Amino acid sequence: MLAIYKREIQAFFTSPIGYLVIGLFLVLMGLFLWVFKGPFNIFEYGFADLDKFFLLAPWVFLFLIPAITMRSFSEEIKLGTLELLFIKPIAVSHTVLGKFLGTLTLAVIAIIPTFLYVYCVSQLGTTVGNLDMGVVFGSYFGLLFLIGSFIAIGLFTSTLTENQIVAFILGIVLCFSLYYGFEGMASVVPDGEISVFLENLGMKAHFTNISKGVLDTRDFIYFLSICLFFLYLTVVQLKNRNR
Repeated sequence: MLAIYKREIQAFFTSPIGYLVIGLFLVLMGLFLWVFKGPFNIFEYGFADLDKFFLLAPWVFLFLIPAITMRSFSEEIKLGTLELLFIKPIAVSHTVLGKFLGTLTLAVIAIIPTFLYVYCVSQLGTTVGNLDMGVVFGSYFGLLFLIGSFIAIGLFTSTLTENQIVAFILGIVLCFSLYYGFEGMASVVPDGEISVFLENLGMKAHFTNISKGVLDTRDFIYFLSICLFFLYLTVVQLKNRNR
């Protein structure tokens, strides 16, 4: 697993992929939060907090993560090298986990420079430094869980087809459906209890809970279940392709 992890990291940074992903994320976040006028602009928002950052970041990663993972297995299926995974003395599950951790590491590296936003926003308040750090770190924590779920979904969709563009689109559709789809359905259901139930099936509700600084084990179990479920499906799909 460690060898696969190292290979993934090397693949990201010996090619333009890693630099493009990190650069694109930081440029998009910087432009929307600090430059472009609109609902995400912190200066126009009028409050010294990072709510807009954590509102926008999931949507950016919803597109970026499938773009990173789309080639994970699709390329090997297309080139006919997928069989090599089963020849190597490494369990398929370890290969999948190595790719998962490699992509997660890249996402973490992309997030680290945004800690500068925490400092900048804390200096913008009427009282300098009056920023609820519990909420901030809770939001970062929730964002990592959300990204992990997106990565697991992206890896799974990359096993479904040899076409990277199809894998990318499938990844976006699945991530969007699980992130916002249930909340969208809940908004049109008149029954309050059913509406709440549907909303809690989606990732957005659980991410919002963690972002409030509320550490509820149900939210963590939810995200871990999503990750493990799609990683399991990835392993099953790879083994089925080898039959």
